[in-house]
Amino acid sequence: MRRWAQSMLCELSEDDLVDVLLVVSELASNVFDHARFPARLRLRKSAEPCVVSIVAEDSSPDLPRLRPATPDSVRSRGMVIVEKLSERWGVVRRLTGKSVWAVLPCAAIP
Repeated sequence: MRRWAQSMLCELSEDDLVDVLLVVSELASNVFDHARFPARLRLRKSAEPCVVSIVAEDSSPDLPRLRPATPDSVRSRGMVIVEKLSERWGVVRRLTGKSVWAVLPCAAIP
């Protein structure tokens, strides 16, 4: 998923691309760890203003939760990372499952 996303968004600055790839990884990992298939990931980049939208869709009705993590926690940081890196994020329930989305700002590259 990360390689695919990187190839789709290669024109982003390195800093923006790292943030986007981390959010892609966290949303995709949540699908693999907690959700049901079928699933898919969608990316969209708008130019002005420069914004990247990420949507992870899966067949599970279970919603993601922000869980407090302690310094020695091995897990439970995924949605906290998504929240910190995203301008905004949310969940939309669907007839069969849900869509978890995140929007990240990016710098316009001349």
